[in-house]
Order: sequence, then C-alpha cells, then structure tokens
Amino acid sequence: MQLILSFVFTIFLFVWTFLYAIFFVIACSVLPIRGRYALTRVYARSILGGLALLCGLRFEVRGAENFPAVPHVQLWKHASAWETIGQFLVGPAKALVLKRELIWLPFFGWGLAQLRSIPIDRSSGTSAVNLVVGAGQKRLQDGLSVLIFPEGTRMAPGETRKYGVSGALLATRAGCLVVPVAHDAGFYWQRRGLLKKRGTIQVVVGKPIDATGRDVREINAEVQAWIEAEIAKIRAAKTAASIP
Repeated sequence: MQLILSFVFTIFLFVWTFLYAIFFVIACSVLPIRGRYALTRVYARSILGGLALLCGLRFEVRGAENFPAVPHVQLWKHASAWETIGQFLVGPAKALVLKRELIWLPFFGWGLAQLRSIPIDRSSGTSAVNLVVGAGQKRLQDGLSVLIFPEGTRMAPGETRKYGVSGALLATRAGCLVVPVAHDAGFYWQRRGLLKKRGTIQVVVGKPIDATGRDVREINAEVQAWIEAEIAKIRAAKTAASIP
C-alpha cells in the first residue's frame, strides 16, 4: 500500500508542480521578489501537505532561532529531493545555487530563475566557484540569504563526500555567517526509487559560524563534522525510541 500511495504522490508532485509553475511564471511578471518567495511557500506547503496526507511523511524543525536576522550562507545536507522543497519553509528567503540544466526546463526552470537562483555548470571548476562568489555577494547585498548543497549531489543515507569550497568562500569574502542545516530526509525519501516511507523528518539548524578571516577548509570541516554528527544523533535517538 505504501508503494501505491508513493506512486500517487509522485503523480501529484509532477502534475501540480507543472501547473503551479505556469501560474508562478505569469505571477512573477507583476510580483516583487518577496512576493515570489511567498508564492513558493504556498507551493511547498501544498506539496508537503500532500506528502503527509498520502504517505504519512511529515517534518519537524529544531533550532530555527539560530537563523540570523541578516543575510547569510546556509549549507544544507543533500540527500533527497525533499530538502529542495522543504527549504522554502525553513528559514528566510534565500537564493538557491543549482545546476544550470534546471533553469532550461520550461516553466519550472523559468520559475527558478525568477527567484534569483544561481545556476552553475558543475563541470567548470574554478569558473563555477567564481560565479557563486560573485553572484552570491550580490544576492547577500540585496537582502537574500544563499543556500548551497556543498556535497554537490544527493548522497545515500549515511554517506558524504568532500565539500565544495564555494559556500565557505562566499561567506569569507562577504564577511557573513554560515548556518549548517542537518536532516534525515534521505532515510525516508531516498535519492533513487519511488517509495516514500512513513515517519517524521527531523531538520536541525545549527548555530551560526562566523566566517570572517577563517580558512575555507576549516569552515567546511567544521560544518561537515557537525552535520554528519547531528544526523547520527537523530538516527540513534529514533532507533533507541523504536521510531522509524
């Protein structure tokens, strides 16, 4: 039954995303940037509401008070498609660093462009890093935070990889705070496969890290260690309590 409900949700996800994207692109012609982000929150609530209703998969956030009142860089764990939607409901409005191919998608990609996302060619190395730093500083100056998935791709549960330098470098150049965000979404909505498991995704927002004058490798090491340790704590607590 859970697989069938997951299939129904997937149909809802794709159909509603396409229809909402058409409406969103049209609405963006008259809406300021804050109004556009308000519409993305409506979209995210509808999708995650459908996920909870059909698949019994919900989420909780701890540490939201750690988000600074000023623009900052957020470094999120990347383990599933969930966080690409859930991030709209966690924390302030933010520009998303993403692969440029997404921007080319009709309506959906055009909508992402209207959110001042930063599309990059991940194969271009230093050029991509420079683009993130340059465009990211402009977003920060304009009052938007910047969200980066430093692993660069979705990782299987329990796995990680070397962090890219662009997020930490942007923070050091801009002299802003870095906020790490951990979650266990990958254990419920895996990067491959149709099944969405029942349960509650735990999202934990870490304390801000001052990047001023620090080495980017030190920042990445601190963020990565905290995120992976926090995910391990989440899973250990659920195992001890016999929670899926």
